[in-house]
Amino acid sequence: MTQPFSQELQTFLSGRKLLLTEIPFPKALIQKHLDNKFIASLPGITQNNKFQCERCGNTFPYLFAQFPCANCQTNCTYCRNCLIMGRVSTCTPLYHWIGPPPEMDLTESTLEWSGTLSHGQQTASKRVIEAVHTRSELLVWAVCGAGKTEVLFEGINEALKQKQRVCIATPRTDVVLELAPRLQKVFPTIQVVALYGGSEDRNQFSPLTISTTHQLFRFYHGFDLMIVDEVDAFPYSYDHTLQWAVQKAAKNNATKVYLSATPNQIWQQECLSGKRPYVTIPARFHRQPLPIPEFAWCGNWKKSFEKGKLPPKIEKWIKARLQANKQALIFLPNIKLMEKIAPLFQQLHSNIETVHAEDPNRKEKVERMRKKETPALLTTTILERGVTFPNIDVAIVGAEDGIFTEEALVQISGRVGRSAQYPKGTITFFHHGKTMAMNRAYSHIVQMNKEARGRGLIDA
Repeated sequence: MTQPFSQELQTFLSGRKLLLTEIPFPKALIQKHLDNKFIASLPGITQNNKFQCERCGNTFPYLFAQFPCANCQTNCTYCRNCLIMGRVSTCTPLYHWIGPPPEMDLTESTLEWSGTLSHGQQTASKRVIEAVHTRSELLVWAVCGAGKTEVLFEGINEALKQKQRVCIATPRTDVVLELAPRLQKVFPTIQVVALYGGSEDRNQFSPLTISTTHQLFRFYHGFDLMIVDEVDAFPYSYDHTLQWAVQKAAKNNATKVYLSATPNQIWQQECLSGKRPYVTIPARFHRQPLPIPEFAWCGNWKKSFEKGKLPPKIEKWIKARLQANKQALIFLPNIKLMEKIAPLFQQLHSNIETVHAEDPNRKEKVERMRKKETPALLTTTILERGVTFPNIDVAIVGAEDGIFTEEALVQISGRVGRSAQYPKGTITFFHHGKTMAMNRAYSHIVQMNKEARGRGLIDA
């Protein structure tokens, strides 16, 4: 006879791998489910040739430490990489559900969206649906402003109709906060759960989850469809533990869809050589070409700034925007330089502001830019993605700096011309010498426009 189990514990623990202290149920109940093989426990830290944290995947020796453990009465090894989520050590198991999965009554279509897709979006949407049907991988390589989120709707709906759990993972909290209400609006009959640091939804079970990649450390074989947005973005692109978390959170036979405007060189080569399945959306929804970067040599800009002067070409560029009442974003390589030279720009207009990742007034400054109260905003790469200002020109000062990779340059260029009302604008790379990254970014954008024209996706 089948043993009864707690449905509350089932829905709480299904698809997750958690410490005992994270499970808000009586220990006796948890033990009963362990005895009846509804729950299994796994070591929190394993050791072959080296330690590995089974929650975050960390294997770096310097991110492990020891402490005198009251639980096992030894010097216990623990992981420092994910310590903020609770201490995982050699004597703390991680628990996960191995009993029947929770029932999801999702046989009817849950999608309510009256919008229309461009031809490029339609092609990509069909490929996403195919990937769901075949449980395969797909990269959606779409230019900035192509409308990647809308491309996912039908694929997500298809997965939900098959009673599959869906996760959209993104490196940044602000993207989670933006996507969650958008997805809730088009899937109104299900509860969309948003997971990020401090989220109130943390313990809820849902067919559709929007999560930061960090929060996926707590999941284990939980999702049938794993969608990773901005797969090229920091920190996901550099942190192998976040990549490991995504793989661990997906079921072994899960569909995996990756979204990117700027796949790294390895992925681009895999796409072009046929090793990685992909679909491109080379044009924006408004059918206008991507603005092509202009290269502007401005001499030794560092020396000019040290002398307290704006390089003449840069000064001319910003003055022209101020006179035309055209808003501008000006990207700089680092915070120190930006703060040092801000007064030089503010001599031209007192309302010019600066913004960076550690700026406590970051949101307010971006909002003032949106309201057109700020004529120009000096910024680090923090605004290279995730923001849209309808009618702006963009300049990069010191485009040859190493911080400006091909991916960053393409993303920054993608801030221009996003709006259907203002599809044109200028993107200028001010430099003291061209780099491979600059040339690749230029070629990347030119090639996307060429492909878009060839497929009849742009009008100009």
